[in-house]
Amino acid sequence: MKGKSIHDFGYGIMISKLREIREGKGIKQSELAILIGVDQTFISKIENRERRLDLIELRKICEALELSLIDFIKDFEETVEQQKKNGRF
Repeated sequence: MKGKSIHDFGYGIMISKLREIREGKGIKQSELAILIGVDQTFISKIENRERRLDLIELRKICEALELSLIDFIKDFEETVEQQKKNGRF
């Protein structure tokens, strides 16, 4: 298994999905930050892949976006599998 990286393809998919959901709901980074009790730069660093997101943080973000962590992970896994089939992963 390769080491953890903020530059990993799968990690990029996860972060892209979170950003897409946030933007789709019309929520600004600053608004999401308030909802989870962090500074806006925290969200920015995650979305710009400057900071790695852990499971507890992911769960908080999903809750703030009114999204089940389980549903998010299922969607993420489906996307990864599709990317593998398309030779992108």
